[in-house]
Amino acid sequence: MPRMTQNPPSLRPDLAPAARFSVAPRSGQPTIGMVSLGCPKALVDSERILTRLRAEGYGISPDYAGADAVIVNTCGFLDSAKAESLSAIGEALAENGRVIVTGCLGAEPDYITGAHPRVLAVTGPHQYEQVLDAVHAAVPPDPDPFIDLLPASGVSLTPRHYSYLKISEGCNHKCKFCIIPDMRGLLTSRPAKAVLREAEKLVEHGVRELLVISQDTSAYGTDWKDRDDKFPILPLARDLGALGAWVRMHYVYPYPHVRELVPMMAEGLVLPYLDIPFQHAHPDTLKRMARPAAAARTLDEIAAWRDICPDITLRSTFIVGYPGETEAEFQTLLDWMDEAQLDRVGCFQYENVAGARSNALPDHVPDEVKQDRWDRFMEKAQAISEAKLAAKVGTRMDVIIDDIDEDGIATCRTKADAPEIDGNLFIDDGTDALSVGDIVSVEVDEAGEYDLWGHL
Repeated sequence: MPRMTQNPPSLRPDLAPAARFSVAPRSGQPTIGMVSLGCPKALVDSERILTRLRAEGYGISPDYAGADAVIVNTCGFLDSAKAESLSAIGEALAENGRVIVTGCLGAEPDYITGAHPRVLAVTGPHQYEQVLDAVHAAVPPDPDPFIDLLPASGVSLTPRHYSYLKISEGCNHKCKFCIIPDMRGLLTSRPAKAVLREAEKLVEHGVRELLVISQDTSAYGTDWKDRDDKFPILPLARDLGALGAWVRMHYVYPYPHVRELVPMMAEGLVLPYLDIPFQHAHPDTLKRMARPAAAARTLDEIAAWRDICPDITLRSTFIVGYPGETEAEFQTLLDWMDEAQLDRVGCFQYENVAGARSNALPDHVPDEVKQDRWDRFMEKAQAISEAKLAAKVGTRMDVIIDDIDEDGIATCRTKADAPEIDGNLFIDDGTDALSVGDIVSVEVDEAGEYDLWGHL
């Protein structure tokens, strides 16, 4: 039986799955390549850009050599992500030479052109029209009217059986470590009818799992002045759940009305899974972050969620080594983890980000201390994960199949696992009749630190 760990503790919890390109351009068709970095929200932006381009007759190239120009969709969330984006731009310039930059780092055009003056254009996040204008200038469209100019079906950069569904843009929070509101603006929610229409089309085209994303999912619709519902995420979740696909909620802030989502999970309308960015547990650390400082009440909320829906899976991300974090504050976080017993956990070491207010805070934590705390935190999280997974041995559950390799080993996910950031369940026997995207029932035979093994 294979021993594979798909979710090592070094995995960055903010990354989207790698983009997959499946449509080969026709001979002579003008083609555009795409490098998509950063979070799932950026991946959705890449899909929208490519959908528009394909509707205009452009082909999509999976490699540099086959592309007339390359779009690099950048991330600017952390300084390490900025460095990764600059490196990707440099690689695209070296391999192709004709590069258009967009995305979060595009909000700092001088930063990009200072490092790479040869880029053709720089646009900011979700500036779709400007990206299209830059592509038109670099590679004029030359569509075949009998083949290319058809109503566009959406370009998906994920496997066809799951898709990200972005319901809003921007964020109203003012966390000191984050510059996303500066890059992507304040909360702007998509109309519910538009979200549902997109979701219906996705399900009609074979999507079995909808991953709901935004900067602040539980605040969806609260930017509408004349709204019928106080918290529009609640009717939206119920309507999405009625479509028959798995519905997974990401980036849910723990507002009190989240408790009203949990009965839908107990009913089976929405997956019993909440991805909530707690960030820390000590009230002083949270206060310095400009985050809600109510970790004790959060434990009460977690207990209430589990009381309503005992099968709920809780995922969160945390920051260690935040400026001013003392050993006592960090120990409070470890103790809180013992109490909370979260199922899935990711962790960042704090980094300065240009423009973030946290840069000016006193008492920055040395790198070696940050690394030590990250190691200790992940050791704690791993032990909790291992114990929780061990308790699943002998149980039966539904899983969705993401891949079947040439040896017949099926890589699957349970309802407790989001793509790329969580673990997997592996089936290594009797998979001949299975296909990617199938949802099947399995019995769990064995558990590891992050993954499970089972049989049909």
